[in-house]
Amino acid sequence: MNDLMVKSPQEKFCSECGAVINAKAEICPKCGVRQAAAPSQINLGTVAANGKSRIAAALFAFFLGGIGIHKFYLGQVGLGIVYLLFCWTFIPYIISFIEFILFLTMSDETFNNKYGQA
Repeated sequence: MNDLMVKSPQEKFCSECGAVINAKAEICPKCGVRQAAAPSQINLGTVAANGKSRIAAALFAFFLGGIGIHKFYLGQVGLGIVYLLFCWTFIPYIISFIEFILFLTMSDETFNNKYGQA
């Protein structure tokens, strides 16, 4: 009976070793493996290490993408200037709409890997 693991509502099982850990734990103290967020725990407002938000970037791309504001926000100043220079052609508007869709469909982890470096 001692081998039977019981958890409280504030606990969860480690995805790697199965140990009972705190529900808010990001890393298992037993095996050291990072825990994936449960679908109900995913926050739309998560922020990368440098303070950039995927949702904010998507909104900038949708509303102000034709003049490259989302590129400036993400620290890509050179591309932002290119968008400004060619905004009269409406090509940046089309590209930014595609980027808007990409930001919305991109996972937080992918966004953080691509744009989250501090």
